[in-house]
Amino acid sequence: MNPIDAADQLPRDADETDLIRAAQAGSREAFHRLVDRHQAALFRLVIVRTRSRMDAEDIVQDVFFKAYAKLDRLKRNAAFRSWLYQIALNKIRDYYRRRKVRAIFGSLEEIPEYDLPESAQSPAGGYRQMARKAFWQEFYQMLNLLAKMEREVFLLRFFDELSIKEISRTLGKGESTIKTHLYRALRKVRERADRFDLKMEV
Repeated sequence: MNPIDAADQLPRDADETDLIRAAQAGSREAFHRLVDRHQAALFRLVIVRTRSRMDAEDIVQDVFFKAYAKLDRLKRNAAFRSWLYQIALNKIRDYYRRRKVRAIFGSLEEIPEYDLPESAQSPAGGYRQMARKAFWQEFYQMLNLLAKMEREVFLLRFFDELSIKEISRTLGKGESTIKTHLYRALRKVRERADRFDLKMEV
């Protein structure tokens, strides 16, 4: 069987391991199915950190290009999502290195509505729209309370909904280190947590 056609032999509900194996064998269709599974969550991860829909779309595309090119380096037992998020976070760091001035001096109050995450969008006008925008402004101001690693761990745990083990793999840090940063972050934001629709279980 031609490896390019390997995905054609996989069921619609094929698990991720089978799709990765087929993609590594050369099946673009299998990789496209992996993209479909992770694209929405990856986009959410990126846009929350860049606050720009256009830049987020470009970064997500770059992440998948790199993932496809480096897929043979993914170890057999490695978690695809953690590996993908690791690539994305590196791309975001590159993004801010290139746009350092904007990262330092950008004003939260000047972020336009269309640049907010998808869940912040609402019909034009009215209290709902103002409340949504106020939520995201408050959310980013809350993040400014956190040190760099605390902020990243907090976002990965409560916004991207990764487990402690997945965060450890994504950031290349031990689980005990991840828990330490997470607890520090929680101490700083707990007094304001009632303003956010966040699950606070560790």
